[in-house]
Formats: sequence, C-alpha cells, structure tokens
Amino acid sequence: MRLVELDRRSEPYWDELIAGEHEPFGSVGEQMVWRDKTRNVGVREDDGRLVAAAGVVLAEVKVGQEPSFQVAGLGGLIVTRSARGRGLARLLAVRLLEIAGELEVERAMLFCRPELTSLYAQFGFITIEAPVWVDQPEGRVEMPMPAMWSALGGNAYWPPGRVDLLGEPF
Repeated sequence: MRLVELDRRSEPYWDELIAGEHEPFGSVGEQMVWRDKTRNVGVREDDGRLVAAAGVVLAEVKVGQEPSFQVAGLGGLIVTRSARGRGLARLLAVRLLEIAGELEVERAMLFCRPELTSLYAQFGFITIEAPVWVDQPEGRVEMPMPAMWSALGGNAYWPPGRVDLLGEPF
C-alpha cells in the first residue's frame, strides 16, 4: 500500500473508488455539487488499485462581521467499501493536513457526515456551530452536513457568526 499524488479525481478513479456502492457519502453528499480540489491524494494497493482518495483546495469564507479569509478546504475523503477499517482515512487526513500547512493559511475546514466528527476531532478539528451557507446551482443553501475547522498554526481562531463559504463546498 502506498500514498500517491493524483493528477485529479477523474471518472475512472471515481468508479474504482465507489465500486458500485450506492450513496458512498451517506445520502447527503451525493445530492450536492462540490468544487474540484487542486491537490488530490490517494492510497493504492500493491496491485495498483486505488482504494482511498481525498483533496485540498483554497477557499474563501466570510464569518460574521470579520473580513473574509482563506481556508484550506479538505474534502472528498472516501475509502472504498472493501478497504474500510484499515486506517486509510487517518492516513489521508494526515497527508491533507500536511498539504494544508503548505498553503500559508491559518485554518483548515471540512464538511463531514455526523458520525465522522469524532474522527476529525482526533486531528484537532472543532465543529462550527453556526450555520454554513454555500453555493449550489439553485442558489445559496445552508449546508446540511456538519462543518469543522482546525487551526494550522499560530493564534488562529474561528470567529462567531454565520459562515458564508464563497462558492461550492469542498
């Protein structure tokens, strides 16, 4: 098994990862339009099969009365059904945070299914309690999944107030 950089998550990769699974993101993620990531990483088995992937993208958010700021948006983390329970999500999360740290932003942000918040809390992510609004083809919508953030260094904090992600979720 090896961690690899992916050029981008193209359809063949996606088909390989979901392996026919219906609603691999728990029925919420499949209903939304997500932005492409600029850096994608994956885990390949020794036989070359891609069994996990995720990505990072810079995104801008506006929170309450604060000036807007950029975050490293972590997203699309998926482990194919047959490879779950082997620590691959943790392996990818560590690599995503390394990449995020290279982007010269103070905060990382992600969206996840409710049952995964404890996993991301192990990496220092804290649930954002305020509503988070994102762009979708039909207009601005409140994100139906928990949002979390983590400081990437220094004195970073999450300001209070409504969160407006400028663009589609990651």
